[in-house]
Amino acid sequence: MPEGDTVWRVARELHAALAGRTVVRTDLRVPAAATVDLAGERVHEVVSRGKHLLMRIGATTIHSHLRMEGRWRLVAPGARLPGPAHEIRAIVAVPDRVAVGLALGMLDVVPTAQEHRVVGHLGPDLLGPDWDADEAIRRLLADPTVPVFVAIQDQRRLAGVGNEFANELCFVRGLDPARPIGEVDDVPALVGLARRMLHANRDRPIRVTTGDVRPGRRSWVFAREGAPCRRCGTTIVLGRLGRSPTVQRDAYRCPRCQPS
Repeated sequence: MPEGDTVWRVARELHAALAGRTVVRTDLRVPAAATVDLAGERVHEVVSRGKHLLMRIGATTIHSHLRMEGRWRLVAPGARLPGPAHEIRAIVAVPDRVAVGLALGMLDVVPTAQEHRVVGHLGPDLLGPDWDADEAIRRLLADPTVPVFVAIQDQRRLAGVGNEFANELCFVRGLDPARPIGEVDDVPALVGLARRMLHANRDRPIRVTTGDVRPGRRSWVFAREGAPCRRCGTTIVLGRLGRSPTVQRDAYRCPRCQPS
């Protein structure tokens, strides 16, 4: 599930392969960008911003979002392109590498000077160089009635936390996911834990929140409905929470460790 740590890692891999090289071919397979040709331009850098990916080429930025199924793959020039052809949304080739974006949930091209059009709404990035904890706390508490599980996944408040991290953060802090963020005793501690969790996982190929890397032991409550709590043995339950009745996400909880 692509969350901030996954996208940070993808950006690092793409940056290592493309940065400093000259583009020899671009093929952007979305109507709004189909005529864009960046051949001859230099790749400056590839960076993440929360769950968003920014590929800066010349004076232009290719912006992508993985959503649930998107991915970027690197192949050698002349090699068979990965994945089904109908999933390919972007091809960016340099002399010794070809980056292929598959099933991307979002793909835009904007002038680099206008990146705010696609990422300006985001809150402080937990993995960003300009991280601002005070601003993140201020945004989280701007509406104290929002459930904590929903608030920490709102990218306008805090960029990088997705469903898995939200579940694990609520468990570790002993919070019922439905508790209003304004009733959380120590929001700075919650934010600090979120940042440590993402930093601990940004270099790992497999996400771990328990400290135990063995298969089946890597998460506290996420995707463990009906299983015993690792702390107290109480059965993990599953609920649904979201910003509206039509936008709901799985919220896992130990009724004993995370009392209502």
